[in-house]
Amino acid sequence: MLDETEDYLVVDKPPHLMVHPSVPGNPPTLLDGLEALCAYELACGARLSLVNRLDRETSGIVLVAKHRAAARMFGKAMERREFRKSYLAVAWGWPEADEFLVDAPLRRKGEIEDSSVWVKQIVHPGGKESATRFEVLRRFERETTNGSRFSLLRCHPLTGRMHQIRVHAAHVGHPLVGDKLYGPGERCYLDFIETGWTPPLQCLLLLDRQALHAAALGWERHEWHSPLPADLAAFCGIEAENLSGANSGGLF
Repeated sequence: MLDETEDYLVVDKPPHLMVHPSVPGNPPTLLDGLEALCAYELACGARLSLVNRLDRETSGIVLVAKHRAAARMFGKAMERREFRKSYLAVAWGWPEADEFLVDAPLRRKGEIEDSSVWVKQIVHPGGKESATRFEVLRRFERETTNGSRFSLLRCHPLTGRMHQIRVHAAHVGHPLVGDKLYGPGERCYLDFIETGWTPPLQCLLLLDRQALHAAALGWERHEWHSPLPADLAAFCGIEAENLSGANSGGLF
């Protein structure tokens, strides 16, 4: 738990945890756990609502409203783009510039051509306005069978489209490490659905989840922060004692 008031909860979601149930019989979700934690408040009329949602594999900050009025307030603030968001990501390669903007509209691929993965997004002139600002925080090397250069990026989504950071990073030639859908090829995603995690996927993707972490969220006078999680820090060669905001040299 990062913060809590009578109006909201701010939690740090681990990777591989769904934020809410999508179909009957799903494994436990973040919302299930929060409802158990807030059982007394829910019995007294509270109602939990997710303000922002993260993909199952993405870790980091999730804001949860505790009642309808708070949900409406945060929903309107989201529509007005009042929230300040930044993510940390580990990408393949070294971008040419230390800071760059990707301004490229996004559209669901299945709407315009055959796609084996309906949710996959692509850059398309007929898509919705989408923009992401990237900063290179760290360039490093590690030996792998399919590349040795990697970057730790800070990503500022200026719009809020599905898979936006992942698509924009891949669009400029720096897909996120571990990304089954926008990395080496969508066949990785399909194979994972069929077989689960396997040594060949490990060899291709290097991490068992997309290297994306919701690291900061701000609204009005509030600022919430979550340090780079251990799996991504280890991949980047960052020591555990350097993960806190006070000791990270401004990276996080």
